[in-house]
Parts: sequence; structure tokens; C-alpha cells
Amino acid sequence: MAAFIHHIATGTPPHAYPNEVLRDRLRSWVPDPGLRDLVDRVHARSGIGTRYSALDDFRTGDGELFRTLPGGAASSPGTGERNRVYARSARELAVNVARRALVGCPGLDPASVTHLVFASCTGFANPGPDYHVIRELGLREDVERYTVGFMGCYAAFPALRMAAQFCAADPRAVVFVVCLELCTLHMQPEPTAENIVANSLFADGAAAAVVSAREPAPGRAHYRLGTFRSALVPGSEEHMAWDVGDRGFKMVLSAYVPGLIGANIRGIVGDLLAPAGIDSDKVGAWAVHPGGRAILDQVERQMGLPAAALEVSRGVLRDYGNMSSPTVLFVLQRMLEQGGPGRSTACALAFGPGLTVESAILERVGAAVPAAAGSVSSAR
Repeated sequence: MAAFIHHIATGTPPHAYPNEVLRDRLRSWVPDPGLRDLVDRVHARSGIGTRYSALDDFRTGDGELFRTLPGGAASSPGTGERNRVYARSARELAVNVARRALVGCPGLDPASVTHLVFASCTGFANPGPDYHVIRELGLREDVERYTVGFMGCYAAFPALRMAAQFCAADPRAVVFVVCLELCTLHMQPEPTAENIVANSLFADGAAAAVVSAREPAPGRAHYRLGTFRSALVPGSEEHMAWDVGDRGFKMVLSAYVPGLIGANIRGIVGDLLAPAGIDSDKVGAWAVHPGGRAILDQVERQMGLPAAALEVSRGVLRDYGNMSSPTVLFVLQRMLEQGGPGRSTACALAFGPGLTVESAILERVGAAVPAAAGSVSSAR
């Protein structure tokens, strides 16, 4: 039985930072002139214009977590301090984005929701954001809750796959998928090249998708979920990791990651498309997680895609940065809004620790008539 994404809503925390503002703040954390030049270079090449954060810490030296210490160094808060901010801020953001997802599905009321799948890797709380979504939106107390934990940037795919499986098992199921990350809580002030690169990429955001086997409302754009596939890139385990430390969570992010993805992406995509009898040149849309500008460049080059194919992914990177798990849902939402009528095959890809590649085939069905103003949530 087919499952459909009926609606995707996205959201960000309130604090928006232009790339130049974050660059200058992060530059102030680095005493070595050579590494300061690296800060400038990675921000100039990032392809990012704006990032959002739950923290109002990056304009001055007097913040909730990151403060300028005597002598100019930045404070490095403990994991507990960072997680307390996560528990507070994730609750508000999750409730807001889930509420917009519900409003965006005409005819769906809170009592209709049967399952909630919550994905996050940037904090822990129990009762957590999933609990508060149920309470504050007035969902039934017997909603089945599941957490997809600590997977990283690719977690939206296991979450959507779970939703599709629930719908296959019970045609009456209505599943909320909520992906939420507060990556900026884990900025690392220690002035190393690896930290400088990670600090230049990651941002905060959330997305919620409504999935069910019900036929979508006539005239509304939606996705039909197809095949999912998981793959591990050989020889890549040490090049991307996400570890819990005493001073927050620490990203291991090697400069070899884009090249490793590029060397393997054709085979991975082929393994996804071939069983469905689809050639890559028949794919109408590419929803690629914008893990970084170099990753998008590699996918475009190795798959032989025209420059416009990854325009939406590059636009999300420019407007939001890499928000980890919700980012590919931002891409899918924008494609849903911007695409015309008719049907097209979409190939969606995301990359994360391991190095893991998750992929999916979706069929985008365009709106037969223009959606009413405000009927699709914007990202704020």
C-alpha cells in the first residue's frame, strides 16, 4: 500500500546570523593568524549566506553558553549546560513546527494522528519534544512514539521509512515525522582546523512531515513514497563521526568526505534506481542533502547533472546552512512548493557518520490548481 507525504512544514529558532557576523565572531576565537585566515577562507567558500541558532551568543562576547573570557579566549561550556538549552529550545521549536504541519493538512485533526517519529542527534530530554508535541497540540495520549536517535544528517530517511512501514501495516495510520537539530549548541571554541570547518557549516532548524496511506486532498501537491536504500561507503568510518564529549558533542569531519562521496555516488544511486527500472537521466528532481558546497559539487559532477539540478539544495544551504537531519526535508518542501503541475520522479540523498548514505525514490505529484495563499508553511 502506498504512503504519501501530505505536507512538510519547516521552522528555525529566532536568531538569524549573516555569514559575515558568524565569521567575525568565530574568528575572534582563534589566536593564530594562519588559522584566522582559514576561518576567512572556509566561510568565503561555504556557499552559506545565513544560519539560525537557538542562541543569541554570536554577536557579542556575553552569551548564554559562549562568552569571551579574560584574555580573549571563548568559554567552552560543559555538555550538561548545552543540553539544558537543548531541552528548553527544542520543546518550543518542535511544538511550533508540528502545529504548522497539522494546520497545513485540511481535514486532519489532532485525534487523527496515530504515530509520532522524532529524530534528533544534538540533545537529549525525557520527557522530550515528542511528549510536548502530544500535550500541546492535543494529540491522543495513546499516540505511538518512537525516537530515531543520534544518526546525524541522514536520519530523516529512517524516520520516513518507519512512517511508510506503519502505514503499510495499518492503512488508518497518520504519522508525524519531526526532525529537529540544534547544532550550534555544540560549537567547539578550541582553535583546530577541524573545528573551524565544522563551526562554519552547521546551524539549527526543524521540519515536520505528515505521512499516511490516505489519498491526498485533490489539487494539493504531495509526494508518494517509494523505495528506500541504505549504503555504507567503504573505508570511510574514520572520516565522519559524531561523539559525545565532556564539552558538548564533537564532529569528526575529514576533508576527504566530499571525495569519498563522489567516488561512490554513481554506484549508490544505481543500486537505488535499477530495481525500480529507472535510469538516472529520467529523474526529474534531485533532493540532495546540502552537507556542504563541496559535497554538492561532487554529486553534480559525478552524476553528470546540469547546473540547475541542485539549485534547490544550494538555495537551502545558502539560506540556512547545514541543519543536519531536517535539512533534506527543507529541500523537499521547497521542491514541493516550487514545482509545477504533473508528476515527476525525485531521487533524495543524505549523508552522515559512518560514512552512511541514505537514499529514496519519491514521486512528486504537483498541484492541479494553485494552492491557497498561506496553505503551505514557510520556513519561519
